[in-house]
Amino acid sequence: MFLGATFVAVGLEIFLVPNKVIDGGIVGVSIILSHLSGINLGIFLFLLNLPFFFLGYKQIGKTFAVSSLYGVTILSIGTFLLHPVPVLTDDPLLASVFGGIVLGIGVGLVIRYGGALDGTEALAILLNKKLPLSVGETVMFFNLFILGSAGFVFGWEQAMYSLIAYFIAFKMIDITIEGFDETKSVWIISEKDHELGDAILHRLGRGVTYLHGEGAYTGDAKKVVFCIVTRLEEAKLKTIVDDIDPGAFLAIGDIHDVKGGRFKKRNIH
Repeated sequence: MFLGATFVAVGLEIFLVPNKVIDGGIVGVSIILSHLSGINLGIFLFLLNLPFFFLGYKQIGKTFAVSSLYGVTILSIGTFLLHPVPVLTDDPLLASVFGGIVLGIGVGLVIRYGGALDGTEALAILLNKKLPLSVGETVMFFNLFILGSAGFVFGWEQAMYSLIAYFIAFKMIDITIEGFDETKSVWIISEKDHELGDAILHRLGRGVTYLHGEGAYTGDAKKVVFCIVTRLEEAKLKTIVDDIDPGAFLAIGDIHDVKGGRFKKRNIH
C-alpha cells in the first residue's frame, strides 16, 4: 500500500498536475480546488476523503477504513514532498500516457491489498458488489463527470488529455488487481479424450474433468475434456491438442475469477 500510494503521488506530481492533466474522483476535485485556491494539494486530498472513509468504515469494515486512511496520508505527504521536483516531460500526451500507467498501477496496488486512495474508489468497491461493472469501470464512470467539469477550469484540450490518461489508468487498475496471469476455460471434444486429458495433466500440470455429452445431430455419446489454464499456458495447450488430435473441437473462453476446487498447478518434469 505504501508503494501504491507513492506511485500515485509520482503520477500526479511528476506527470499529470504540472501539465494540467487532472486525476478523477476526489483527487480530481482536489486538484481543481488546489489550482483555484493556491492551497497545497495534499490538504484537500486528506480532508475531502475523510467522509468517504467513514462510509467505508460503516459499510466495508475497520480494516478497509484504516488502510485507506494510511494510503491517503502517504499520498498527501508524497504530493507535498514531490511538488518541488521538476516535471519529467512537458508533452501533455506523454504525460497522459505515462502518468496514467503509473497512477493506475498505484491505485490498483492499494485496492488489491485492501484499501483505497479516493472516495470514488470506496464507492466503486461498494457498487462492485451490486453492479456488473469492474472497479476500474465504475471509477471511470465517476471520472467522466469530473473531467467534464475540469474542462471549464483547465480548458477542453487538457480535459481530452485527461480522458486519455484515465482510460489508460482504469485499464491498469483492472490489470493490477486481477493480474496479468488471466485464466481461461477450455472445452475439447475429441475421440481421443483420455489421451488428451492425460497429456494436459502430465505435460501442462493442470487438472482435467471429463464431462458426458451427446451430439445433437448424430445422437452419439461424447466426452468433453474440460480444464482451466492461464493465458501464458494457452499456446502450449493448443500445441498439445494439435499433436494428439488436429481435428478436435477446441473452445477457449475468458474467466473472471477462479476459486476452490483443485486449480493449483502440479509439478511437471
